[in-house]
Amino acid sequence: MPSNPGATPGRAPLHLNAFLMSTGHHEASWRLAESPARANSDIEHYKNLARIAERGRLDSVFLADSPVLMGDPGRRPSAKLEPTVLLTALAGATEHIGLIATASTSYNEPYNLARRFASLDHVSGGRAGWNIVTTAGADAARNFGLDDTPLHHDRYRRAAEFVEVSTKLWDSWADDAVVADKERGVHALADRVRRIDHSGEYFRVDGPLNVQRPPQGYPLLVQAGSSEDGKDFAARYAEAVFTAQQTLEEGIAFYQDVKRRAQAAGRDPEGIRILPGIVPVIGDTEAQAQELDAELDRLIVPDYAKRQLADRLRIAPEDLALDEELPDGIPTEDEIEGAKSRYTLVVELARRERLTVRQLIGRLGGGRGHRTFAGTAVQVADTIEHWYDRGAADGFNIMPAVLPSGLETFVDQVVPILQERGLFRTEYTGRTLREHYGLPRPANQLFDLAAPLAG
Repeated sequence: MPSNPGATPGRAPLHLNAFLMSTGHHEASWRLAESPARANSDIEHYKNLARIAERGRLDSVFLADSPVLMGDPGRRPSAKLEPTVLLTALAGATEHIGLIATASTSYNEPYNLARRFASLDHVSGGRAGWNIVTTAGADAARNFGLDDTPLHHDRYRRAAEFVEVSTKLWDSWADDAVVADKERGVHALADRVRRIDHSGEYFRVDGPLNVQRPPQGYPLLVQAGSSEDGKDFAARYAEAVFTAQQTLEEGIAFYQDVKRRAQAAGRDPEGIRILPGIVPVIGDTEAQAQELDAELDRLIVPDYAKRQLADRLRIAPEDLALDEELPDGIPTEDEIEGAKSRYTLVVELARRERLTVRQLIGRLGGGRGHRTFAGTAVQVADTIEHWYDRGAADGFNIMPAVLPSGLETFVDQVVPILQERGLFRTEYTGRTLREHYGLPRPANQLFDLAAPLAG
């Protein structure tokens, strides 16, 4: 059976993920009359969004997260439900769509997190994905008894060991361990459940996990960092990469760079799906789309946004003048310990297009550095196809500016165009998230492969 019914024969399928954020990705979306102002804690709102995305046959939905309150709560809805808990509820409200949650390797322990994602994979029937992040910022560190965030390189070293421990824990049960033989009184074969006896630089974990191996083997492993360390990490571990690229040329360069690093790491580059973010604002005409985009920008509160930008740039808010360009003398990427790639993207965008601070705030208000695009459904589909055909993407991380209307418009107007062009599935043919992404179920390193048990 083809993996992409309706797709052009011989053409790889396009992958689409819906990045869900309360009332939408534009920071002023909550102020629109249509927006449920308390959507960030409304489970029925998220169930509705997941069902809309599933109606469009999207591969997955994705929830970002952080172990700290992100931004000024006066500016926009900032509180968030814990994503694996929320996705467990969404698993019961949907049948096919993948469920991806962010979880930090900086402020979790492998055993607890491996158990949580294994549980979500079981509850959802094999639809779980883990967006692996390293968390920066002293505010997050202080929530966990630390004075400041660990250094960038150290966070990625810990993340690498964290993932290796997690995969060992998922592999601590063989797939055939549970026999549930009532006649013999044997529920699981003891020799098919093993300790992992990991002892490394950051973690010492005996195992085994107290949840049997997930239906997918491992949840889909996702990564979203684009720094040098982030790209190396993605090349070693990631199966899908969410990235922010402003131009086609930058998208092609990033795509080729990560695939080349994966090959150098001994992996098949085709085993990684790269999905840039796009914030589509869709209208019946281009002028209507641009007017909606402008209306959202008019609703931004400049004082809040300027403080947020100043915090990102590590300068004082009074050093930013709304109607002037960024000042000289701001820090370089090497001087930044957190979110290095996003910092550079923002600065380069401002310098390249000679944006005033007010204009930059408007651009960031829609997608925080992701590419925003206002146009008709056909124009959005054309943009997606162009990036896909030029080798800048295996698919896209769809980030509607307004929810639920932006997702409904994308599903009802853009998806059918992509289907008609043979780019996107017309029906789900697999059951698991890995099947949606066309990725194999990993072998068990402790039972199927001749791998050492100790770390």
